[in-house]
Amino acid sequence: MARIVGVDIPDKKHIEIALTYIFGIGRTSAQKILTKARVPFNTKTRDLTEDQTVKIREIIENEYKIEGSLRSETTQNIKRLMDIGAYRGLRHRHGLPVHGQRTHTNARTRKGPRHRPGSKRRK
Repeated sequence: MARIVGVDIPDKKHIEIALTYIFGIGRTSAQKILTKARVPFNTKTRDLTEDQTVKIREIIENEYKIEGSLRSETTQNIKRLMDIGAYRGLRHRHGLPVHGQRTHTNARTRKGPRHRPGSKRRK
């Protein structure tokens, strides 16, 4: 397995798809990176030369915010919204959908399993 910016990317996949295993890089970003590095999209990860791997690694490190720094920035943005008391921050704090979805039905992913009265314990 090739290791780029601390992430093991799979050997048997095309490099275009394998780069998406890095948090913060999607298909479009992967295609831009490969175009700059002059690597064909359909090259398998195991078939990359050392020079191509180094070029890809340099482009990612210099031009993209990925993995830890991106995760920390996202959590800081959410924390800032909660601290200033914005509506979106309150929705995050209460574990409810943030982008205007309905909650009367659905929203089970955000709200968690249903809490039904009388189903806690029996003596």
